[in-house]
Amino acid sequence: MELNDCVAIVTGGATGIGKALVERFHKEGASGLVVADLNADGAKQVAESVGGVAVECDVSDESEVSRLISETVEKFGRIDLMVSNAGYVTVGALESPDEELKKMFDVHVMAHLWAARHSIPHMIEAGGGYLLNTASAAGLLTQLGSLHYSVTKHAAVSLSEFLAISYREHGIKVSVLCPQSVETDILENSPTRDLLSEGAASPAAVDGVLKAEEVAQSVVEGVREEKFHILPHPEVSEYARRKSDDIDRWLAGMHRFQQKLFPAGESPSDWLIS
Repeated sequence: MELNDCVAIVTGGATGIGKALVERFHKEGASGLVVADLNADGAKQVAESVGGVAVECDVSDESEVSRLISETVEKFGRIDLMVSNAGYVTVGALESPDEELKKMFDVHVMAHLWAARHSIPHMIEAGGGYLLNTASAAGLLTQLGSLHYSVTKHAAVSLSEFLAISYREHGIKVSVLCPQSVETDILENSPTRDLLSEGAASPAAVDGVLKAEEVAQSVVEGVREEKFHILPHPEVSEYARRKSDDIDRWLAGMHRFQQKLFPAGESPSDWLIS
């Protein structure tokens, strides 16, 4: 898919990866850009910088996702690329409240489902379209110290696989973005930010911390080649292969990695709490 002249929605577009994607899509010649975010002022600022449209949107509410897509089609006549990107992180394991998991599931999984449910009919009518769902390398591997993040990101990848298989015959292409650590405000925006220490991102940062603009470059390349997995950190491909080849060996290796990161007797959650 080429981004020139495309109409795209980007959720979580006010900051971080979302903002970088909007700006890069603009440079690639997108003709219509909709910046959606809970942060209405931030979305407006980004949208104005690229001549786009800002929409305040809570992606954990299906009615707001539906409205976002309907208003985009009404204004531009179509939607070519739906980027479901909003997300956040928390820390914790079995002790974490179930309500936190349910809330994160809405943002990391149901938001992707609702984006697909309400955009795909318009795309099929137009002859095809593209879904880009932001997950994480955690969705292919795991996230030490965050049960909820790991579970929901795995679910996001699985949902994306289902969509790629089920709607391919209708001209719907799907990619899932799975970076490791990226310079964004995801930690500052975390509901558990008061519990996060400076080391919170260390497990994901083992292969380096990318700038959001570098992730956007990987997205442009991946969408152009219509790759399902978009991996800004190429090492993730090898890690996923090792996991698939021998899950027992991979689990043992991850346990050893965790032991190196966390002093004896401490859990990942303890290490993430200052």
